[in-house]
Order: sequence, then C-alpha cells, then structure tokens
Amino acid sequence: MKKQAVSSVSELSHALETPGITEIEITQDLIGVSSILMNPGQMLCGSPNKDISITFALSSDGLRLSADNAVRHLTLITSADRRALWNDYTISDLGILTLTDLTLIGQAQILAKDGVRAGHVEVHDLRIIAADTRELIDRPYGYGVSVLQGAFTLWNMQSDPNVVLTANLIGVSAGRPGSPVLGGGVFVSGAGDEGGRIKIQRLQTGSVYSNGMIPVGTPDQISGGVFTVYGVEVDVVQNAGPVTTYGPNDMAVDNWGSVERWIVEEKITTFGPSGIGFVNFGRLGALQVKAPIETFGLGARGFNVYTGVVAFGEFDRIVTHGDGAVGVQISQPIGEFIFHRGIETFGATGPSLVKGVIQNLSAIALSIKPGGSARKIDIRGGLKTHGKDTAPLEQQGSIDLLQVEGGFFMANDQK
Repeated sequence: MKKQAVSSVSELSHALETPGITEIEITQDLIGVSSILMNPGQMLCGSPNKDISITFALSSDGLRLSADNAVRHLTLITSADRRALWNDYTISDLGILTLTDLTLIGQAQILAKDGVRAGHVEVHDLRIIAADTRELIDRPYGYGVSVLQGAFTLWNMQSDPNVVLTANLIGVSAGRPGSPVLGGGVFVSGAGDEGGRIKIQRLQTGSVYSNGMIPVGTPDQISGGVFTVYGVEVDVVQNAGPVTTYGPNDMAVDNWGSVERWIVEEKITTFGPSGIGFVNFGRLGALQVKAPIETFGLGARGFNVYTGVVAFGEFDRIVTHGDGAVGVQISQPIGEFIFHRGIETFGATGPSLVKGVIQNLSAIALSIKPGGSARKIDIRGGLKTHGKDTAPLEQQGSIDLLQVEGGFFMANDQK
C-alpha cells in the first residue's frame, strides 16, 4: 500500500490517476474540485485533529465511490441539491464502503442499480448539514404514496430478490434545529416486498431535522425523518437523538420494513399538517419509545399501526395538537402496549392523510379501528381529549385486557 499526501487540486488529481497509490491524505482545504471518482481499493482521508474540507465546483456532484473505498475525517461540500457522496453503478460488487467521521453539504446516496448487485456499507459518524432531495424523481411507492429520498439514502433498487446489500449505520445525523434538510432525513429501502433487499445490523441515528416541503393538500407524497422502507431487514434501530419534521405529510419515523427492535431515546416531534410521529406498515418485534411523541398540526397523529405487526410497544407519552390529530390509531392486531404517562389530544374533527386519501378524523386519544385488536393495553396517566365532542376512546375492534390508570377526561369545549 502506497500513501500520498496532497495539498492542492492538481496533486489530488495526480494521486488519483497514479497506479499503486491506495491511500491519499489531504493536508489542506481544497476549493473548486471537479467531481472525483475513486478507484477500487482507494482510501481518501483528512486528519482526525484538523477540519479538512473539499469544496466541489459549482453544480458538480462530489465524491464518487467504486469498490472497497474508505473515506475518513473530511468535510465534503457541494450545492445542497447535489450529491456530495455517491457510487458508481457499473461496479458489480461494491465490496466494503467505509465512511467514518464525515460532514457533508449535499446528499449521501448509495444505490444498487444497473450493474451493482452486492456490497456492504459501513458508516460511523456521518453528519449531513444541508441537503435538498425534493427534485429527485426516483421514489419508492406503496400504500398510495411515493416517498421522497433522504439526505442519507441507501437504496437497493434491483428487482431481483437474490440481490442483497448489507450495512451497519452508526451515528447518521441530518439537519439542524430550525435548519432542516429538505426532502427526507435518513432513508433506507429495498426494491419492494418482492425485490432486492437490504439487511442492516444496526441503524443508529443522531439528531434528525427534515422538511419535505410537500405542498399542503398533496395526497400522494410523503417524506420521513427516519424511514425504513420496504425490503429492509434491521436487527436494531436506535434513534439516539431527537427526530423533528416541519412539513406537511412528514412522517417523523416510519417503518415499512422488518425491524426486530426499535429504540427511541429522544423526543419525536412533527409540526406540519398530516404529519405523524411514528407510523408502522411493516413488522416490529419490540418498540421502546423512552421520550414523548408530540405533534402540531391539522391531522397530525401521534402513533399509527395501519398494516403489519407490532408485537410489543412501550411509550412514554403521546400528545397531539390539531383537529383530526388522533393520539393512537390501531387498525391491525397488536400484542401488548404500555403507555407510562398517558395519551392526550387538543383538537376536534378535521382532515388527515390516510394511505394516500384525505379523510375526516376525530382527535380521539385511543382509536381501535375495525380490524384492529390488542392482547393488552396498559395506560398510566389516563386518556384525555380537549376538543369539542371528542371521545377519549373509540373501540371498533377488540382488546383482551384494557387497563387505564388516571381515568378518562373529555373536555367538551364549546368555544
């Protein structure tokens, strides 16, 4: 292995083109760099003790990976609507792509498409300051809606179910408070329920702030702060930082895949109409939400199980603010749910997006819809509603055992 230190754009170009140089160390900030293609087996790094940045030319994408590449201790800067980091689609096997201690302006996008049929992605500490994925036309579709890509996107687009990518994603963050990424936040997807898959050992997110900027009233588009789409199998998802979304139809956390264990450490918040704190369409083995889920906006629900399975769920507290903003809505059989500090809503009847259709809903604290059922629901802190003629509990399905400590509160506000 030959190592080369570079301090200028010309030295970087020479090192990339020189056979035998496998490790390139950048010692000074570089500006106006044309898009870079890394050769198989190459490593590009800065210094763990000094902030080294590469600023790419205007309207240019950034660093393009091939196979068995490692990128460490760098800041990569493109326009927000460009890709700061992406991959070559002609390589059949990505090998191991290792991304460590990186800060990006622009999207990180790894796709299995065209020739790509295998690979592993290893991420440790990836911070995306700004990105804008709203204009990307490739979007997964299901349940009546298409999904905007994320600032971080890992997507197996191959239709062949034998094509499997693997990943371990630790410390992926997107956006900042009051300055969200535009489009989705953290997005992982397979090709569909029958197509290519992604198997992830651990998906750990830091702070995520996103705004899909979807026009109000659009029924067939959504985005997500943290989104595990179909064709994804994850051992553990951990939201180690807060997840906050700001726009219409923004799902703070959404699962269409299969997750053995999902742990939420910090608060989940949505601010847009028809936003949802946590929604499940896939399979969840155990869900532990240690912090509040709170939503603000017309039809902005707290937690929903539309399809799929949730075997066990443990929650701190769920609060919604808005007409049509149901606290918890269950439309499928579930196992056992525990709520430690109750469910509370501040709203009456209003429109909300349900599977690509706008429907009028009442901001009920706990709603068990037809087809929904539960083995056990244990609520400590009560069921409370504050909207006019809004019931705390709607039961159109079955609950084997319902325990409510703190009672039922219904404020019949006539204002």
